[in-house]
Amino acid sequence: MPRTATTVRPYGDTTDDGMVQVSFTLPVPHGPLADGAALQLARKMGIDRPLLVHSKPIGRDFSFFVVYGPVVHEVDLDEIEVVEREYPLLTAKEANSAVSERLGRKLVVLGACIGTDAHTVGIDAILNIKGFAGEKGLEYYKELKVLNLGAQVSVPELVRRARVEGADAVLVSQVVTQRDAHLTNVKELAAELRAEFAEHERPLLVVGGPRFDPGTAAELGADRVFGRGTTPSDVASYLVHALTGAELTG
Repeated sequence: MPRTATTVRPYGDTTDDGMVQVSFTLPVPHGPLADGAALQLARKMGIDRPLLVHSKPIGRDFSFFVVYGPVVHEVDLDEIEVVEREYPLLTAKEANSAVSERLGRKLVVLGACIGTDAHTVGIDAILNIKGFAGEKGLEYYKELKVLNLGAQVSVPELVRRARVEGADAVLVSQVVTQRDAHLTNVKELAAELRAEFAEHERPLLVVGGPRFDPGTAAELGADRVFGRGTTPSDVASYLVHALTGAELTG
């Protein structure tokens, strides 16, 4: 296929050499057979002339590999769809002013980690006043009422609290991804919120975590999905944009 100005390949030693390094585990006892299986898999993944640079047993029946080599694939940047931020980032002062002027009351935010997920680092980074990446969390915003329910909150309990507290937005952080538990939990919560609330009163469902794709909000039933590197101002600015209806500039 002819190359275009927007077509790119991975960079390893020299421009356009296509070099990548991948790691994976196979359910095969360590040995020559396992090594051969790893190389065959690498070729089927599109790695040309793969080099097996690391191989070791993991217990009796599994083997771990690191493979290095050039991929035959390339990426056309013009074909990639990304979620662009359609609102400006606001300072805490700007966000507070918009909420006060547009809502005339505090904006109620309910946060939790749902299901069996006990990893609260993400939700705490966004909500707690100590914040993340040099930014203070949503508790710092005087026009936001923030309730952090913590870890392992069941979906029915979170929906119940959303009703009791009059939540404008429900923020959910999910880190545990085994068997796509994070996706299942969010879909369940989205369905329960829609069953409990009329559409005009349903709180926004905002989801975050390092393994989420921001482009999957509609698929999950969420209003917004945030991925890696999200900061409190990202979330606060979105909430103000979505819930106040303000034509924001800044």
